[in-house]
Amino acid sequence: MKLETERLILKNINETHVEDILRIRSNEVTNQFVQRNSPKNNYDALQFILTIKERTQNNQTVYFGIAFKDQPNLIGTICLWNFSEDRKTAEVGYELLPDYHRKGIMSEALKAVLELGFNELHLQEIVAITSQFNENSKGLLLKHHFALEEGKEDEGFPDNIIFSLKKNK
Repeated sequence: MKLETERLILKNINETHVEDILRIRSNEVTNQFVQRNSPKNNYDALQFILTIKERTQNNQTVYFGIAFKDQPNLIGTICLWNFSEDRKTAEVGYELLPDYHRKGIMSEALKAVLELGFNELHLQEIVAITSQFNENSKGLLLKHHFALEEGKEDEGFPDNIIFSLKKNK
């Protein structure tokens, strides 16, 4: 699956993207707001890619690498995952190399993925969990009409806050 926007191509990741995935997922600025096991080397990045490919084939995730149309390298990723059992709700996740922050790139990618989620996957709600300290992420979500879910908690992650966006009827 591939999505195109004005400037971007959102495409499936594969083994040719090992170095890009390593660069994106091990970036210190990106990871300051994310608790995860980041890849330490190409082998770790490859294992992550193989896991994503398997989860994509099993319809557990819709995962895209983000690239400019005229450049082969990935500069970020965006996904829908953590689908509810009835497949009416999913969580959106995203990351972007810091050099590309504040340029409207993730906004463009998110708009395309929201359209896919609501119009093609027939989701009723998309949830986003972000750090309360990640001002860029909070601004992105608010710009796209996500609402803060007051009182909802991301169990085990007290610094996180939860936003949701319901499909327009």
